[in-house]
Amino acid sequence: MKAIVLVGGEGTRLRPLTYHTPKPLLPIVNVPFLERQLSWLAGHGVDEVVLSLGYLPEAFERHFASGRFGAMRVRWVVEREPLGTAGGIRFAADGIDERVVVCNGDVLTDLDLTALVRFHDERAAEATIALTRVDDPSAFGVVPTRDDGEVVAFVEKPPPGKAPTNWINAGTYVLEPSVLARIPSRLTVSIERETFPRMLDMPRRLFAQHSDAYWIDIGTPRKYFEAHADVLAGRVGLPPAPGAVERAAAVWVQGDAALDRDARVRGPVLVGDGASIGAGADVAESVLGPRAVVEPGARVLRSVLLDGARVERDEKIVDTVVGRDARLDCA
Repeated sequence: MKAIVLVGGEGTRLRPLTYHTPKPLLPIVNVPFLERQLSWLAGHGVDEVVLSLGYLPEAFERHFASGRFGAMRVRWVVEREPLGTAGGIRFAADGIDERVVVCNGDVLTDLDLTALVRFHDERAAEATIALTRVDDPSAFGVVPTRDDGEVVAFVEKPPPGKAPTNWINAGTYVLEPSVLARIPSRLTVSIERETFPRMLDMPRRLFAQHSDAYWIDIGTPRKYFEAHADVLAGRVGLPPAPGAVERAAAVWVQGDAALDRDARVRGPVLVGDGASIGAGADVAESVLGPRAVVEPGARVLRSVLLDGARVERDEKIVDTVVGRDARLDCA
């Protein structure tokens, strides 16, 4: 099965982290987010992925220079001008004449994709949308359905308290070639605002499946941080990162990490390869990336240190993301 992953956005809300690293390649608990997504796809039988690129395409080209991710084939296309979600899908699908799975490159989920495809087949659908439930749907596209899952409307960002349902478009789709064929080539088209709504005129073609699977859009600083906390807590499975070993209760260590015997480390915590925690330091509910350093006496609480970040002696950080190779010294 083939998949298209939309990873062309600039990630402006996550600047400065995304000035030099595209959002999908930022780490979530020491694993590039896109690798987590590809592992999920591979676990449901996807053996080839097309990345629809726009911003910093050379970063993806370097990351997947071999054209492989495990047993999965990875290739890409580069949008020179933004084509919208449907336009980007159509562009990436050039030469594909079979069903495709499509997903947004900023959603972390453990959705049962196999069940979504089965639901799609059982209804002989042309397109099927995964839905997730949120407390406040006013910032999302709401998708009411009939009892069997047939989509009856699309309501974009309803006013608070006015939404017909709390089930929103979760950004994962199963699309037949007939849907791709109806998207104009090389034009800017939105699948959420144009392609799918137009399908409502064709009964029994468009369906949606409700799912209570884990789901989060990592596109804001708050949600990016929340995704770390969720993965660290095991909400999408354990260990929280490949190769991590549980050295103490919920204290996970990768590779050659050094934890001083006089440090206080309270889980859930992940300490990356080559990272170190000094004597008298206090680290709790945090992620330390590879080569990150917490100097003696420093306190790191509910925070994320990216690769090579350093918290100086006796400093304290709470609810903070420290960027790659940054040094935090508040003196």
